[in-house]
Amino acid sequence: MDRLPNLDPLRFFLASLVICFHTPQLCRNQGLPYFLDAPIFNRGTEAVYMFFVLSGFLIIRLIYRYKQRDDFSIRKFYIRRILRIFPLYYLIVAFGFLFYWLILPALHIPFENNYNLGEGVLLATFFLPNVFSKLYMPGGILEVLWSIGIEEQFYIIIAPLLYMIRKHKIVMILVLLTVVYFIVYHLDGLEVLRRYKFVYFFLFSGGIIAILEEKKYLEFLKRHWITPLCIVVATLLYFVTDIVQFEQLWLSNLTTMILFGLFIHSLAHNNFGRTINNRLLNHLGHISYGIYMFHVIALNVVVFFMLKIQKHEIFNTTITILLIYILTFALTILLAHLSNKYFESYFLKLKTKFR
Repeated sequence: MDRLPNLDPLRFFLASLVICFHTPQLCRNQGLPYFLDAPIFNRGTEAVYMFFVLSGFLIIRLIYRYKQRDDFSIRKFYIRRILRIFPLYYLIVAFGFLFYWLILPALHIPFENNYNLGEGVLLATFFLPNVFSKLYMPGGILEVLWSIGIEEQFYIIIAPLLYMIRKHKIVMILVLLTVVYFIVYHLDGLEVLRRYKFVYFFLFSGGIIAILEEKKYLEFLKRHWITPLCIVVATLLYFVTDIVQFEQLWLSNLTTMILFGLFIHSLAHNNFGRTINNRLLNHLGHISYGIYMFHVIALNVVVFFMLKIQKHEIFNTTITILLIYILTFALTILLAHLSNKYFESYFLKLKTKFR
């Protein structure tokens, strides 16, 4: 199988947007100075949506290629997903409950756990953190797991679905499924889907783009350099301005779904040889899963530290804000690097045995 161009820097960029989204929120809640005026500081959820489209793009592309060779194994697929996702996910789950139920009380820091611990553990353990987070707001360390829950739910759906579908019908069924689910998701009577963010259409749309590329239906997007350039510019405008924002949820989601799919396609498949190949960015992208999972822990540590020194009025507002960002990014990257090297790497090595 031919390899895609390196998409790791994109993962780091998206994880960074999530950090920039959560940092001012916690600072505001704790009475620290924050900056939230620029649109890019409000695009954390959209960054996660692009993660979804990217996951769908990569996973469905992989399964589709194995299907074409009649070599797709559901068992190996799930073993690889388990070895990649489960270890760090359950580590953060365990730490999250310890943090809010034991560590904060021991530090005499007030925090209300307004849910039954057993129920919370069950929801988090069985990959319903999106439901858990919306019902109870259990704290940032546990709340960010909602997106991992959506991806795991998607993996449970997609593997048996594509396994049963005949090769020549995959595109048709995926398109039909995506259109129907997109409509159902936005119906007035099904607010529960929106409340718990069951946004599977983002993941399916990424897969559709990947298969259309495999079938050579998207060659028209590569004929002139102006096409991928316009898609990249439109995506940048989406994140740094409010131009590509709509009041109607269905229109906003539709625009996001199409634009993100085309953007990822433009990065992965173009005829102009443009790719980012920086060793540091590649490593940061490689550990982006850890960056996403550890960033709220790092942010809590930094905020706790800044609250202590703020009493002495050592820094002005601007320097305080800059220090919070610098320290949060630095500690997050350190934790993610150490986790990848000394914890996740063991499971990743096992994962390679199930290609």
